[in-house]
Amino acid sequence: MACRPRRLIAALVLALAAAPVAAQETLANRLFGAVAAPTGTAGPIGTHARGCAEGLVAMPASGPTWAVMRPSRNRAWGAPVTVDFLQDLSRAAAAQGWAGLYVGDISQPRGGPMTSGHTSHQIGLDADIWMLPPRRLNLSRAERESLSSISVRNAAQTDVNAAWTPAHAAILRAAAEDRRVDRIFVTPPVKVALCRAATRADRGWLQKIRPWYGHDTHFHVRLRCPRGARGCVNQTPTVAELSNGGDGCDASLAWWVTDYLEALKNPPPPDPAAPPPPRGARAFTLADLPAQCAALVAAP
Repeated sequence: MACRPRRLIAALVLALAAAPVAAQETLANRLFGAVAAPTGTAGPIGTHARGCAEGLVAMPASGPTWAVMRPSRNRAWGAPVTVDFLQDLSRAAAAQGWAGLYVGDISQPRGGPMTSGHTSHQIGLDADIWMLPPRRLNLSRAERESLSSISVRNAAQTDVNAAWTPAHAAILRAAAEDRRVDRIFVTPPVKVALCRAATRADRGWLQKIRPWYGHDTHFHVRLRCPRGARGCVNQTPTVAELSNGGDGCDASLAWWVTDYLEALKNPPPPDPAAPPPPRGARAFTLADLPAQCAALVAAP
């Protein structure tokens, strides 16, 4: 990704702070997306979907049990706890017979909103992990840019397909049982398959597995705020509150593969009285983020 000189970014942020409101509407994702390197030590600032981060470190491009994909995006930056977690999980994947893990987007060098893709991934505590079982990890840069993951849901979006394996389930369980993890987003059919396979006496870990659309080729792990990170705000409500302490395998899960899909096929007519939808992360300006983020994106 092409990066602007640091002095130009700093000058732009200072000018915006003194400019009229209309002139301050430069998109935050353009500013954060232009930064090439991290800074500071304060850690995550704000929430996973509205924040920025100091002290992020790069996930090494490759290791004994992992490979970082799409390096041109410059989104392999995470809090130290995130990088440690991903390396630990990659070893768990290797124990299941995979070569390791293909790691997708984590965060930008200083977090913040992204120019494409994610709403979250803004504070270095979110990471995408591909559903494609790696056969090898010694990929060229060109292969890291061109290789694609696989979908594990069927065409009807109601269940998993033949690409889903017991190893997928074991890796997701290992992630869910890690105390650093807050929740894991998967395509709803994966949650259905996990609920179906779990025994009655061994289901507590399932509450961290949350169904969400758009996660059929990867799963999205979200970590809790690290201890001592005073500017970091965990997502609320907690997973336990969302599932009332249960496993999340109830009627709310069935909705994802019944009513939700029906609404996609036959959307209701627009309601003229409905309030406008909330602004998305790619529409945020610096004013939408914690106050520290403006100084952070302008820092040398």
